[in-house]
Amino acid sequence: MISPALLVHRPHGIEHPYATSLDQRIPVQPLTGESVHLGVQALADLESVTCEWVPATGAATTFALAPHEADAADAAALAGGEGHLAAAQAASLGGDGGWAGQSPSVEDGAGYRYRFHATARDGATQTTDWYAVAPARWVADLPAGLAATLTGADARLVAGSVEWLVTDTSVQRVRFALALSEGDHVVGFGERFDHLDQAGRRLDVVVFEQYKSQGAHGRTYLPMPFAHVVGADGSTWGFHLRTTRRSWYDVGVSTPDRLVVEVALGGSASESLDVGLYDGDPTAVLRSFLDEAGRAEELPSWVFRLWASGNEWNTQDLVTARMDTHRELDIPVGAIVIEAWSDEEGIMLFRDASYTSRPDGSPFSADDFTFASDGAWPDPKAMVDDLHSRGIKVILWQIPLLKTAQSEDGLHEQVLAEGEAMVREDHAVREADGAAYLNRGWWFPKSLMPDLSVQRTRDWWTAKRDYLVRDLGIDGFKTDGGEHAWGHDLRYADGRKGDEGNNLYPVHYARAFGDLLKKHGKAPITFSRSGFTGSQAHGVFWAGDEDSTWEAYRNSVTAGLTAASCGIVYWGWDIAGFSGPVPDPELYLRAVGASAFMPVMQYHSEFNHHQLPLRDRTPWHVAEQTGDERVVPVFREFAHLRERLVDYLTEQAAVTVSTDRPLMRALFFDHPGDAAVWEHPRQWMLGADLLVNPVTSEGAVEWATYLPAGQWVDVWTGEVHEGGRVVERKVPIDEVPVYCRAEAWDSRAAIFAGR
Repeated sequence: MISPALLVHRPHGIEHPYATSLDQRIPVQPLTGESVHLGVQALADLESVTCEWVPATGAATTFALAPHEADAADAAALAGGEGHLAAAQAASLGGDGGWAGQSPSVEDGAGYRYRFHATARDGATQTTDWYAVAPARWVADLPAGLAATLTGADARLVAGSVEWLVTDTSVQRVRFALALSEGDHVVGFGERFDHLDQAGRRLDVVVFEQYKSQGAHGRTYLPMPFAHVVGADGSTWGFHLRTTRRSWYDVGVSTPDRLVVEVALGGSASESLDVGLYDGDPTAVLRSFLDEAGRAEELPSWVFRLWASGNEWNTQDLVTARMDTHRELDIPVGAIVIEAWSDEEGIMLFRDASYTSRPDGSPFSADDFTFASDGAWPDPKAMVDDLHSRGIKVILWQIPLLKTAQSEDGLHEQVLAEGEAMVREDHAVREADGAAYLNRGWWFPKSLMPDLSVQRTRDWWTAKRDYLVRDLGIDGFKTDGGEHAWGHDLRYADGRKGDEGNNLYPVHYARAFGDLLKKHGKAPITFSRSGFTGSQAHGVFWAGDEDSTWEAYRNSVTAGLTAASCGIVYWGWDIAGFSGPVPDPELYLRAVGASAFMPVMQYHSEFNHHQLPLRDRTPWHVAEQTGDERVVPVFREFAHLRERLVDYLTEQAAVTVSTDRPLMRALFFDHPGDAAVWEHPRQWMLGADLLVNPVTSEGAVEWATYLPAGQWVDVWTGEVHEGGRVVERKVPIDEVPVYCRAEAWDSRAAIFAGR
């Protein structure tokens, strides 16, 4: 008779990169001499749990586990923190709490087996399978039977710093140090919210959905194992770890003259890591990196117009009404992002559409649907045509997940058929045992995930959305999510396991939808928040989910500059944040002004269950909620200024694509030897000619800007300033400190003459 399932133990747990779950071993890979915390998740009301602990040599022991609750911070992280979907993830974790105990210390050279025995209060019992664990140790010289190489780093490598984390049969990690000089600044590692310069800080590189407060946590949707090093003397170089696995960095914290790097390896008996070192100025360093990673292509000029969206614009009437109000208030819009259009089960069919189900999961055409005249979307094609007639492009929201019966009750027949087809036809990401992977993250928990690592599944997945582009004329896709692959031993069809494939998932995802658009003669406009090395070549990005606070505003500016330093060209953020009550007028308008001088200008608001007052970030709604009559006219001024900037941005983006000099770039790119630029980390050059220094503090009346060498013209007053110094100016709410290079002013002045 099979014993009932009373508990579960997974040595790696849920594999949240920053939190531990009740059912895991901590540490997963213990070092020699460490004791191991062993946890189980209780699936029933348990009377007792014991662990049978058996060393490879020596006597076995048995010890009792005690009831154990998750750390409060870990529990919040596993549930996604606060937010409208956190409760769903908390419920999905299930179980009746946990039990935990501490093992004896693990000794060098010895392996261990362990298993658990559980007794429920009703008398039921369970004995688990055996689990194995072997201690690891850091060594400079590899023991016999193991082989590993580190190549490419010799020119910067600190002698004697290379160490390997090994067990008796495997190489798990490598650790080494690159030499730093006093005063070095280190910028990069993908999109970073906390600081432009990471010198003196620790961080890691792993794709992760940090729902809000990325700056406080040091986490990011879009990491890369690449960075610039800029010396106090203006010397510059850069490095790239040619790996897709997780890596960690100590940037002069433990030892000021060392950048200590630690990298996960494959865990076999023979491993290697290659490091790319690049010399030259920051643009040359970036060019060398992009030669390997791939670079952006020129996108159409409409990308530089205002983008508008709200998560509660969930009917055709609401979409039309919002765009009507834009027109009535003379606030031009270039693109609308419609998020709440689908059934949110498979993210492929308009909500309220009537159709005959297809049990085989084959794609639909627009002619297969009928729409009720009183439904949410009575005529999507007519809506798209109407928006196009107004000069507005249409972008639909996506997420690379498919709900299942395990994730939710009462699902449509069609989404269940799609899931069956995904598994049957081998299009799903797999667990190590071959079972279809079910999302472990807090958002859309237990959903299936298509294996987009190979072309056959990219084609299969996007074919279901083909009609949206071919028949309805959709212009792009908001490729949201992409961070849901948790598990070191997941299996991808391209041959990678999770430890080396998970970070690449968002790259494949954006590529898939870009290819769908190109197939129908459209520009590959994808709008992503997550990515990794290689994402540079795939579409447009935004900074992800943030609150409407001054801190989040400052952090988002930093995110844009660090992303650009790694080759992300088309980037924006949710103006003044998308979550929480509407921002106050000052924050909102300061953020609008800053966004007018970023590569992408767009506003968005979070789903709030249609509770009143609404949380739309439309300018008129902010005005209504705050009673500030300045909001609409100032927003209108900036929106029209943005229209006049489109030609400049299009021209300068083409220069960026051809030269790799970032469109939105921190001042060190042009002035690496100027120590003063590091004291002004939120200033940037927009293209060749405009220096932007947004007001990012509440209550500012005057604002100081550092002008590098040369002559600069205040674009609002025409006043000429000598560079190499800080200048101050008054900052009324309708002006952003922007200065133009004096030699370019004659050709750029018309942009600002329309105020």
